[in-house]
Amino acid sequence: MDIKILGTGCPKCNKLEALVKEVVAETGADAEVSKVSDIKEIAKTGVMLTPALMIDGDVKLTGKVPSKEALAKMISGS
Repeated sequence: MDIKILGTGCPKCNKLEALVKEVVAETGADAEVSKVSDIKEIAKTGVMLTPALMIDGDVKLTGKVPSKEALAKMISGS
């Protein structure tokens, strides 16, 4: 699974990144987590509001930090 956090480094972006890494570690998900902070790269995805979360190329969330439980559901696919 390829998980990307899209954001320029704002507090919400950093919080989402930390939360994603925490959930991946706790669930044991087979995932590679990366962060995209280049505005041009973010724009190529069609995302206009950060932070954003992409899982396997699909934008799952923009503009907010979800609860840990909601994030776990997104990552597990349920």
